[in-house]
Amino acid sequence: MDRPAPLVTPVLIAGCIIILVSFAIRASFGVFQIPIAEEFGWLRAEFSLAIAIQNLAWGIGQPIFGALAEKMGDRLAIIIGALMYAAGLVLSSFATTPEAHQMLEVLVGFGVAGTGFGVILAVVGRSSSAKNRSMSLAIATAAGSAGQVFGAPLAEWMLGFMAWQDIFLVFAAAILCVLLCLPMIRAPEASKAELEETLGHILGRAFRDPSFSLIFIGFFSCGYQLAFVTAHFPALVTEMCGPILQGGVLHSIGITTTSALGAVAISLIGLFNIAGTLIAGWLGNYFPKKYLLAAIYTGRTIAAALFIALPITPLSVLVFSAVMGALWLATVPLTSGLVAHIWGLRYMGTLYGIVFFSHQLGSFVGVWLGGRMYDLTGDYTMVWWVGVGVGALSALVHLGVKENRDAPPMRPVATT
Repeated sequence: MDRPAPLVTPVLIAGCIIILVSFAIRASFGVFQIPIAEEFGWLRAEFSLAIAIQNLAWGIGQPIFGALAEKMGDRLAIIIGALMYAAGLVLSSFATTPEAHQMLEVLVGFGVAGTGFGVILAVVGRSSSAKNRSMSLAIATAAGSAGQVFGAPLAEWMLGFMAWQDIFLVFAAAILCVLLCLPMIRAPEASKAELEETLGHILGRAFRDPSFSLIFIGFFSCGYQLAFVTAHFPALVTEMCGPILQGGVLHSIGITTTSALGAVAISLIGLFNIAGTLIAGWLGNYFPKKYLLAAIYTGRTIAAALFIALPITPLSVLVFSAVMGALWLATVPLTSGLVAHIWGLRYMGTLYGIVFFSHQLGSFVGVWLGGRMYDLTGDYTMVWWVGVGVGALSALVHLGVKENRDAPPMRPVATT
């Protein structure tokens, strides 16, 4: 009798470490929003545009790195991504103009693409058995949330005794250290049927399928909401939240300012998303993924609408962060799993990368529009309501996806 394939594999462990470090750094950029703007006297839109460009470059780079990994190897894609990530951080530490930061964030965005979901989820998916695949993708995604738990508070803590430039250098060294995990990344063996199917053929099949377009459109709002919150929520909480009362629970544990609360909120989102993502991956084994995605977007829409409609207090910040966190990256294992299920695993990295480009278009719009509307109106209320609207749209479009198709099998046998 064959032994069941293990859930935890060296590929999964290495992938989780790489994503954790990559996303810890990426999730911290919102913490630098105010310090950098104040040091140089910039408008809020200036550094917001830099983060927006980072997200757009991430989206453009994702299918490129996915195709590179499939054609030349996962390890090479990760090495190039880590080097670009580190170079962008190092050069940004010496940048003194908005234009320099904005241009260098292209390097950072491509670095995230090479060390993030597109490459890692594809190799994890190919290395997992069919029974374990949804849960493996959820675990790898949850590792990104774990990085978010530590990234923003770590950056906030380091700002207490280090210049932001020095923190960028520390982060550059950290992303290079993930290359030590590369020996654990081993490409799985493809089936004969998948080797015979060309990239052009599978792309043509996907582009002709209306479901691919619906998934592409639906992922836009995910990027809008996540990137806007990551980049602007710390500043929103700092400026729009009611005061933290002395003698209260938050004050007693050392959270005495709304600035500290903003960093903790990002961490709390990441903490709750670890559970939310794992639950979503588990549910994806038993229920149609399109309905789960529609439910997640509906929940986000309701939570966001209630948060901005009610007075913003420390309690509402914590409640919103917990609810939003449970729904945060829960879309990723379901969306990537849906792509793999409908169109197969052989070119999952490229196909998911194309879908992820829509996510990053939304990220660009959310981050840039957040900064722009803040400069025009003095707060984030209007741009927040735009996010509520696009979330409702995503909930609707996923209902039209047809997922009752079987993907070609992939043998989860790793070879050196």
